Amino acid sequence: MKAILTTASKLQDFLQKRDWKFCIIGGVAVLRWGEVRATQDVDVTLLTGFGKEEAFVDELLANYPLREPCTRESAIANRVVLLTGWEGTPMDVALGAVDFETRTIQRSTMWEAEENLFLRTCCAEDLLVHKCFANRDKDWADVDGILARQWNKLDLKLVRKELKPLVELKENPEIMAHLEKKIAHHNQPFTLIKPAAPRKKRK
Repeated sequence: MKAILTTASKLQDFLQKRDWKFCIIGGVAVLRWGEVRATQDVDVTLLTGFGKEEAFVDELLANYPLREPCTRESAIANRVVLLTGWEGTPMDVALGAVDFETRTIQRSTMWEAEENLFLRTCCAEDLLVHKCFANRDKDWADVDGILARQWNKLDLKLVRKELKPLVELKENPEIMAHLEKKIAHHNQPFTLIKPAAPRKKRK
């Protein structure tokens, strides 16, 4: 875990020195908002907009090696740059441009991951949106962890507002239904079971 956080910190320093707008998402953000789990890479959303991707990609490639099977051309086309960072740690840099990605970065805040090690991560609500949209088993497990840890703090109205248009674009309405089932499960009242009264001894 130390290597992951150090890699994230070094990448953050690189992005900040260039005044680029970004935030950390993925497994590192899960460490902040969800249940602690092992993560093997660093995921970042970097705001590039449309039409300016090449300049960002070229600057990244001038400082970090590409990770197979990614190429410069595929990184630009797929809007994800696969890099190798500190001590060989994988780093995935998504080239952000849509409104949700812009708002995600605007809502991001600093988090003290370790003593004197601060990382800029997305908020819990935006992490939920990312995880639901990814729609993999491990992402839904992370959704459960985020709901469990942040239940009384979450703005679920914001989550629904941001996720709905993305789901419609993906043409997968089942994602919203699955999220609502998760919410309903975590919203069930917790009932204490009273211990049975001790039986009276027969005389």
